[in-house]
Amino acid sequence: MSWYWNSHGLPFLPGNTFQDVTKSAFHRSQTLHYKYGFPLPHRPGDDIGQDAHLSDQLLQQKINKLTLITPDLRVESLYKIPPEEFVPAHVALDKKVLRFYAYFQEDVLFSPDEVYRVRPVMIYYYLEDDSMLIYEPRVKNTGLLQGKRLKRQRVPNKERGDHYHYKDLNLGIDLDVYGVNYHITHCDEFTKEFMASEGIPLNAPQPMPVDPYTRGRKIPLSFHITPSEFDPYHQFLTLDGKVLRFFALWDDAHRLYRQTRNVTIHYFLADDTVEIREVHEPNSGRDPFPVVMRRQRLPKKLKPRPFPSCVLEVSKHEVDEYFSPTDFQLGHTVKLLSRSFMLYDYDGFTKEYFQTNHPDMEMKPIEVPKKVDMYHDRKREVPPYNGFGSLEDSLQNCLSLVPKPPRKDVMKMLENNLKELRYGATLNSKYPVDKSRRFILTYYLSNDMISIYEKPGRNSGMISGKFLEKTRIPKPGSTLENLEFYSPADFAIGASVEALGHRFVLTDADQYVLTYLESISSQIPSETLDSVRQKLSEGAVK
Repeated sequence: MSWYWNSHGLPFLPGNTFQDVTKSAFHRSQTLHYKYGFPLPHRPGDDIGQDAHLSDQLLQQKINKLTLITPDLRVESLYKIPPEEFVPAHVALDKKVLRFYAYFQEDVLFSPDEVYRVRPVMIYYYLEDDSMLIYEPRVKNTGLLQGKRLKRQRVPNKERGDHYHYKDLNLGIDLDVYGVNYHITHCDEFTKEFMASEGIPLNAPQPMPVDPYTRGRKIPLSFHITPSEFDPYHQFLTLDGKVLRFFALWDDAHRLYRQTRNVTIHYFLADDTVEIREVHEPNSGRDPFPVVMRRQRLPKKLKPRPFPSCVLEVSKHEVDEYFSPTDFQLGHTVKLLSRSFMLYDYDGFTKEYFQTNHPDMEMKPIEVPKKVDMYHDRKREVPPYNGFGSLEDSLQNCLSLVPKPPRKDVMKMLENNLKELRYGATLNSKYPVDKSRRFILTYYLSNDMISIYEKPGRNSGMISGKFLEKTRIPKPGSTLENLEFYSPADFAIGASVEALGHRFVLTDADQYVLTYLESISSQIPSETLDSVRQKLSEGAVK
């Protein structure tokens, strides 16, 4: 009953067991190791003393049983050559891979350019575990999903019911992998050496077919038996940006009213194209659409046709000759697209070009009679003032379609703000009842406007108050071309002021009028200044 007691002589009960505090390794010791390629048990302590010797004997006996080798106790066995060391297959064939090159055809649907596509692949066969991997090299800008087509695995063989072996692989055969038929064409050098060492003859290698669509996209290099002297880019590189400009008259005879328009013909030397632009004139009544003919090559002579035809566009194969710079001569009429243009002048660059390249051509500008504009020299007549609004605002309606407000003298308005000249006045009328009416005429120095206020009179029967709003009053006899308005120099005592058909006679003035007129006495007539002084002095005496 030893299991009732522990190693310390105490009952095997909770609280009577103790742990070794000096123990630092708590792992489980290894009990299995490999020797000569076979797993054998190994316990700790077998390498100490006689136990180690006994364990070696036991291991040797197990090895002999596994290898089926009976030890020979004869003396002659001591001189035999020891057997070679055993190496497992997964160790001997580790990292040894057979590589075959193959391709498969992929059908292309709904494409007018190609029917099928040839896609090359590489087949890797791993000898370690008889697994296979299929990889397609990546090509840029193909739009196809390329790369690893089949991950590493053992591929089943439908014919035998088992998996593919390296003995089933050879050059020139078709390999069926999950419904895709791969045709093997060739292999690398290591694969050839391995197959030869295994006694497997390889078929003759085959060339890898080229994809027909890829082959069609390759542009063949142009070659000449003799080097060509014609450079198609010489004209563009040397004459780019150089344009001949002609001034012409377009005789638009097919219109109801025959008209002649000014146009500009541009001839581009870089590509022998012609452009026609109309010279827009102001107030011509036409839309500013400058391009009469867009830039294009103009055919001069067409090839003869065996039968009549009607086409909207003419191809270059039907043109025998195009317009050139020599076809544009001053003083002659050129017919472009069934329209007649009479050339009469050119610019400076065009003149230098013809003098340098075509000196035999006679290019003299001709004079063209100018159009007589019957409305250009006509004097503008301003209609008479109708009495609505101020005179300046009404005049702006005659000067422009969108009237602008008349300009104001801002500095004068700031300097003379709230400054007023007040005069007493009576109404000069043929009616006796108007003789007793009294008015106050106010002149505003900031904007030269005048307002008239009627003073209340007892039992006069007239409504007093504002008689005339603030407005600028022109002098009698002034015209719209030469407008003259009333100013402080015109307001002398006893003088008459005509405002909208009424005539007022100035009879009095306040003290500020005299002070202001004396401050600008150089601009005021002496008669006006004396009349104001005399009136104010008479009032002071009274």
